[in-house]
Amino acid sequence: MKSIYQVLVELEANHQPVALCTIVSSQGSTPRHVGSKMIVYQDGHILGTVGGGELESRVLATALEAIQDGKPRLLAYNLADPQRGDPGVCGGQVEVFVEPIQPKPTLVVVGAGHVGKAIAHLAHWLGFHVVVSDDRPELCSPESVPEADEFIPGLLAELPQHLSITSWTYLVLTTRNVTIDVPGLPVLLETPAAYIGVIGSKRRWATTLQMLREAGVAEERLARVHSPMGLEIKAETPEEIAVSIMAEIIKERRQHVA
Repeated sequence: MKSIYQVLVELEANHQPVALCTIVSSQGSTPRHVGSKMIVYQDGHILGTVGGGELESRVLATALEAIQDGKPRLLAYNLADPQRGDPGVCGGQVEVFVEPIQPKPTLVVVGAGHVGKAIAHLAHWLGFHVVVSDDRPELCSPESVPEADEFIPGLLAELPQHLSITSWTYLVLTTRNVTIDVPGLPVLLETPAAYIGVIGSKRRWATTLQMLREAGVAEERLARVHSPMGLEIKAETPEEIAVSIMAEIIKERRQHVA
């Protein structure tokens, strides 16, 4: 049977968010000793235990919250009198530290042209797990974009079939034109992606928007899209545009964590 530490290494490698719950203080009679650990997965199942019963149920609920907001918690419980809300009757006191372990954020660049390559380079330097996708296989390769970690050649609409898109995923569409965006965006808008951006002018996005509305895409879905994406810094070169886009993503990410 794998240890909790081995499991944590595998979870990090697979970009899975969890919370590690550790008993850091125990006084009197308690169900588990200091150092006891429990991993809580995003779907609510657990590995290990901090004592079972109502105590563990409360820790689990808090751990799920921590996975979502990324903030650690120190929980303190008396185990004496359920009548006053205590989660047990052992008679002791226990403190549990809940530590969210979130995956490295994933940045998906769709469209490996000049701007896409510059974004992949900068995102890699900023510590993102970088995925590149393009319907032109010759551009979607380590030779073309050496800083990327994964390559998914194919159509935009098929991307969710090959990649798990989570709330730690940032989608950056540096695509060629609206004929790629319109058929591909609807399925992306159904995902929990943290950010969806589309490159181009205001006119290009207005055209795309109208076509998506005619296709029946709901307004609340369309409102998720950042387009034209990037902070307004008068960027011109691919590298400057990449800085603008990554700056907006960092801003969105920090606001979400805060």
